[in-house]
Amino acid sequence: MGATRWGICSAGKISHDFLVALKTLPAKDHKVVAIAARSLSRAQEYAKNHDIPKAYGSYEELAQDPDVDVTYVGVIHPYHLPATLLFIKAGKHVLCEKPLGMNAAEVKAMVQAAQEKGVFLMEAFWTRFFPAMEKIRSLLKQRAIGDVLAVHAQFGAPLLSVPRCVEKELGGGALLDIGLYCVQLACMVFNGERPQSIVASGFLHETGVDRTASIILNYTGQRQAVLSYTMTIQMPNRASISGTEGIIEIPEPFWCPTQLDITGHKEEFSLPAPSQKLNFSNSTGLRYEAEHVRQCLLHGLKESPIMSHADSRLVHSILDEVRRQLGVCYPQDQA
Repeated sequence: MGATRWGICSAGKISHDFLVALKTLPAKDHKVVAIAARSLSRAQEYAKNHDIPKAYGSYEELAQDPDVDVTYVGVIHPYHLPATLLFIKAGKHVLCEKPLGMNAAEVKAMVQAAQEKGVFLMEAFWTRFFPAMEKIRSLLKQRAIGDVLAVHAQFGAPLLSVPRCVEKELGGGALLDIGLYCVQLACMVFNGERPQSIVASGFLHETGVDRTASIILNYTGQRQAVLSYTMTIQMPNRASISGTEGIIEIPEPFWCPTQLDITGHKEEFSLPAPSQKLNFSNSTGLRYEAEHVRQCLLHGLKESPIMSHADSRLVHSILDEVRRQLGVCYPQDQA
């Protein structure tokens, strides 16, 4: 197989960062062949800025492009389902931004469609592919900190002025934007185990989406994850994994980490410098999930062993239950 040929669905902030991240990988391995946006001029602007050969003013045109192997879906949350299904039905592999769906039912529909069509599908939880996270999984496998009994994570950022974060019809709410990073960390550390109980408490914004909450996930053997998130204020944004024989601390920003403190021993994981200004912290780290997708395709895999379909289903089942307890309901929940 030559270069993995990417199509980019959406000319938004995250797509820009993904494109900059791809440039840090060898051109012989990754090639962006087309970008689509709802506005052709926007797609053309991105194509010019990122040296992309083709620009489309509709997602349908991108889906029909025979030169595209895999599509990166970076549209806003409520459009993940229709866009992903469009590309799957066209026989394209898909890397879809998190959250994969607005709820677990949407995730199930996408996974089922991908399996029926025989294409690769992965939720873009980029966190899992950082070298620091690989190190954490390795340490946990070796039982380097003994029996893990507690996971703590917090993610807070002032996002109330961002329409897509507060408007319900745009898939707003702090849980689906940033709280899910805390949830996926707990799911990773406890190796895809389903919690015995889920307790959530928090506050809603006037638009009916969640703005602040804390979640307690209780597991068998008196193990626990305590997770807090908010889109009202900045938080320390750190995480820790505590075991009977040590602690792994993940400094800010824990969702795109470049350093670890392993029971007092510090380790650094450097990131390549970006060639253009980025919209989000450490975004050249998107390169790791992109290279992982390439490796999965080279090996003929239809899902990732690190962020599997079962992993996505577990995360989303927890998100659904948290929203139920908080009283957040989206139009997609009535479908």
